[in-house]
Amino acid sequence: MIENTLLNYQYKKVANPEKNPAQTMVLLHGLFGDLHNLGVIARAFSDNYNILQIDLRNHGLSFHSDEMNYNLIAQDLEAVLTSLDINNAIVVGHSMGGKAAMALANFAPSLVDKLIILDMAPVAYKENHHDAVFKGLFAVKEKKPTNRQEAKEAISVGIKMEEVKQFMLKSFDPNAPESFKFNLTGLKNNYDNLMGWQPVLVNKPTLFIKGELSDYLQEKDTQTILTQFPQASFFVISNTGHWLHAEKPDNVIRAMKKFLDKNV
Repeated sequence: MIENTLLNYQYKKVANPEKNPAQTMVLLHGLFGDLHNLGVIARAFSDNYNILQIDLRNHGLSFHSDEMNYNLIAQDLEAVLTSLDINNAIVVGHSMGGKAAMALANFAPSLVDKLIILDMAPVAYKENHHDAVFKGLFAVKEKKPTNRQEAKEAISVGIKMEEVKQFMLKSFDPNAPESFKFNLTGLKNNYDNLMGWQPVLVNKPTLFIKGELSDYLQEKDTQTILTQFPQASFFVISNTGHWLHAEKPDNVIRAMKKFLDKNV
């Protein structure tokens, strides 16, 4: 276990910063993901913003730790932004990455200018959304497959949806201790922390984008959100689920651009 180190990241600056001194957009992935997950958003905004994509702890190429909660994640993110001399960033997060973005804005408000939260609410979720996923992932770990096809067969014990299998298998690594780049046991042991939430107060322009068919961001959460994020606004992407940026990227990007243009 490695501690006291920076998260893995990719930082791409705009081509001509003297002509266009760009703001930085920070992109944060969800549970089981990595810094490539929001690539479609990165590409859409890279002409006008510096783009910082980060692997959160226990994911991608970042360090593994037995401890994981949003306070620690916020500290991790603060360290990266400070090391790169970034402040007033636009922070975009999907799912768990959305909570990470919100936690960062509460922990280090001077580093954050605006927030865009993709299908996540600042609430504690009681449901276990990932029981079947963990069942499939631990089946892979137990089998120790040497190739992707063997891993796909093992993961099918728990995961039935093809697109979810494909997403999880992006992190398959036969040489990793648990067969995945992410810290499977660490994520399972800290799952309650990741589903949980301690209320914050963030007075920054914040856009919550909901997938209409997803139950992560519900109408009943509106007042809870406004209490914690007084400058919150909302947008719904119709006929799409939790993976709204993958299912309808153009709609998400349009909503983001409208929000950013309005809050220059």
